[in-house]
Amino acid sequence: MKNWIIFGVTFSASLVIVLIVGILWITASPFLDVQKKAEQLAISTDRLVEVEESYVYNGKSPYVTVFGKDEDGEEKALFIPINMKEEFIQTVSIADGVTAEQALSALNDEASVKEILHTKLGFEEVGAVWEITYINKQNTLNYEYILFEDGQWWKRILNL
Repeated sequence: MKNWIIFGVTFSASLVIVLIVGILWITASPFLDVQKKAEQLAISTDRLVEVEESYVYNGKSPYVTVFGKDEDGEEKALFIPINMKEEFIQTVSIADGVTAEQALSALNDEASVKEILHTKLGFEEVGAVWEITYINKQNTLNYEYILFEDGQWWKRILNL
């Protein structure tokens, strides 16, 4: 009887783990597919010759931000809309704007940051922006948007 109980508990725990991993894989799959398509589009349109990183940015309109180098070796960020329409691709040169470290430094100078959750470069109606998501010392969620072009504050969503 004891062996059956151990078997039942082990089987149930294994089944739960397999289900959780399967659900996580299935839910992440669409994002990974969109990212791969955006990376392929960046290379096939000759905007980049090498892709270093990409992620989905959800602003007013969703974009895939693709980082890489062009044929001259210049680091670029491409903002590719989820619908993959070439005519709406936006591009910035990384050297022409503030870095993620500079944006974080500006945030730390003005806000009481407890933990940075993520920093993403995205595209909004004003152009390229750094989205910084963090928890402040009062344990509330905050979003800060800093313009890529000049490091000025664009928008803040505080104390959620």
